[in-house]
Amino acid sequence: MSTAAEHGATGSRTDLLAQGEQTDLIFKALSSKPRREILALLAAGAGEGDSRCCSPDEACACVFAERLGLTAPTVSHHMKALTDAGLVSGEKRGSWVYYRLRMDTVRRVADGLMTLVGCGGGECR
Repeated sequence: MSTAAEHGATGSRTDLLAQGEQTDLIFKALSSKPRREILALLAAGAGEGDSRCCSPDEACACVFAERLGLTAPTVSHHMKALTDAGLVSGEKRGSWVYYRLRMDTVRRVADGLMTLVGCGGGECR
């Protein structure tokens, strides 16, 4: 029979494992140059002024395909990795999917990386 403390420890370990898996997905997504370029396009407001579909804070896959010279299936593959990692969100409207940068995740990754290298709270060792 296990104690409540043991359940707490297991829960904490499970949470840490889940966070580690999410971190792995994020860094795997960031290891691809086209994915980093897609994030940069979203951050720069690449959808602004595109009369087909977009706004300053979102863009459809057609923008990435056009600007990066990628095929639609390739863009779809990259967007799935970025979405699974939590770096972008997508919303289907009609025949298009509109993507947005998830700044909450970007901030969490940046903060986590700073902590990992000993610079948590803005103070570096």
